[in-house]
Amino acid sequence: MNTHLLALQLMAAQGCLGAFDTIYHHEITEALPQKKSARLELSIHSIRALIYSVLFAGLSSWEWHGAWAWVLVLVFSVEIVLTLWDFVVEDRTRLLPATERVTHTVLAINAGAFIALLALNSADWASLPTALVWQPYGWLSVFLALCGVGVGLSGLRDGHAAWQLGRRVVQEKQEKQETEQLSFATTPQQVLVTGATGFIGQQLVHALLADGHQVTVLTRQAKQAAWTFDGKVRCITSMRDLADSAHIDMVVNLAGARIVGARWTEARKAALRRSRIGLTQDLVAWIARAAHKPRVLLSASAIGYYGVQPQGDDHELAEDSPPQAIFMSQLCSEWEAAARTAEQYGVQVGRMRFGLVFGHQGSLPQMLLPIRLGAGGPLGAGRQWMSWVHVQDVIRGIAHLARRSEDDGVSGAYNFCAPEAMRQGQFAKVAGKVLHRPSFMPTPAFVMRALLGEQADLLVEGQRVVPRRLLADGFVFRHPDVEGALRSLE
Repeated sequence: MNTHLLALQLMAAQGCLGAFDTIYHHEITEALPQKKSARLELSIHSIRALIYSVLFAGLSSWEWHGAWAWVLVLVFSVEIVLTLWDFVVEDRTRLLPATERVTHTVLAINAGAFIALLALNSADWASLPTALVWQPYGWLSVFLALCGVGVGLSGLRDGHAAWQLGRRVVQEKQEKQETEQLSFATTPQQVLVTGATGFIGQQLVHALLADGHQVTVLTRQAKQAAWTFDGKVRCITSMRDLADSAHIDMVVNLAGARIVGARWTEARKAALRRSRIGLTQDLVAWIARAAHKPRVLLSASAIGYYGVQPQGDDHELAEDSPPQAIFMSQLCSEWEAAARTAEQYGVQVGRMRFGLVFGHQGSLPQMLLPIRLGAGGPLGAGRQWMSWVHVQDVIRGIAHLARRSEDDGVSGAYNFCAPEAMRQGQFAKVAGKVLHRPSFMPTPAFVMRALLGEQADLLVEGQRVVPRRLLADGFVFRHPDVEGALRSLE
C-alpha cells in the first residue's frame, strides 16, 4: 500500500470537509466574523488555516526529505496543539450546533489519520539528504494545491475578521465612555423579551441588564440564550411556561423568522405568519390571563407595512400612510392587528416599524460584502429609496418608548427609520467611499427577481419612510446620516 498516496487522499477529503464547515457553519449559520465573542476562535482558525495552506500546497507535489521532514513534524505538532486549543475555546464561548460538532469530530478523526500516515513517512524521509523532491500525483496534486489556495484565503479572511472585531471592541468601549447608559424606566422592571437571541434582541437584553432590569426571554433555544447572556436571564420556551401570576411590567416582542432569504412559497408564507402573528397571539392570550397586566407591549413590525413605492414616486410615508394589497404589507398589518388586541386589557401598545437595521450583524454585512470585494454597486436602477436605521438608534428608540409608557404616552405606530432616507444607488456610492472600494457594478433587477421572486420588490422598489412620530416626541437620532452610520460600523 502506498501510505503517502493514501495520506494525500485523506487530505483531499479534509479540504472538502473543511470548506463545508467554514462556509456552512462559520460563515452562514454561526456568522463567526460578526461575533465579538468569536475573536479568539477566529484568530486560532486563521493560524491553523495558514498552516494547512502550507501543508496542502507543500505536500501536493513534493516529498520533504532530511531536515524538511523534521520541519513537517514540527508543523504537525503545532497544528495539533492549535486544534485542541480551538476545541476548548469553542466550548467556552458558544454552544455548537449538532451538525458542527459532528463535522468537527469527523475532521479530527480524518486529520489524525493522515497526520499519522505522514508521520510514518517522515521517519523514512528524515534519513535522506535534505531536499524538497518533486513527486506529483496528477489531478490529486492539482486539487490539493487549489485547497491550499482556498484555505489560505480563508485564513486571511479569519485573521482580518479577528482584527476587525478587535477594533470594534475598542470602538465600543470608547462609545460607552462617551455616552450615557440607556435608561428604560425610573425603577427596576420585570421585562419579557421575545426574539432575544436575534441581532436586535441581543443588544436590547444586554442594555436592559446594564440598566438593572430583570429579563425573561421567550426562545426556542433556551441553552443558547442562557449561554449568550451568561445565565443572567430567565429562559422560557413557551408562554405556557410563564405562570399567570408572573409579574411582568413590559413586553418587547421582536420574534419572527427571517424575511429575506428563501422564496415566498405558500409554505414559507405560512411559516412567516406563524412566527409573527401566531406568537403575538400567544403573548396576548397570556396577557388576557395574567393577574398583573404589563404596562406596555412594544411589538416589532416593519416598514414593509407600506408596501413598495414605484421608482419616481418620491413622496414621504409617515405612520398614517396606508398598507397595500401585497404579501409583505398584509403580513405586517396582521402582525400589528394581533398586537393591538392587547389594548382591550388596558395595555399600552406601541407598534415599531423597523427599516433596514444597520449593524455588525443582520443584513448589512451581506450587503457590503460585494463592495468590500470590489464587485458591488446599486441594486437594479439604483433610483429606489432605502429607509434605514442604526441599531443603536433602535435600542435608544425602544428605551425612549419604554420611558414614555410610564406616563401612559405610548400608542399606535412608530417608524424606526433615520430622518435621511437615501436612494439605493447613492448608498452604494457612500458605502464605496467609506470602504475605499469601487461601487459601480450594478445587479440587474431581473436577476434579483429570478433569485428572490416576489420579495425582490422590497429591494428593487423600496420605500421613502420618515420617523414623524419619534421626531415629534423629541427623539434625537445619534446616527442621522448614512455615511456617519457606516463609519461607526467600519
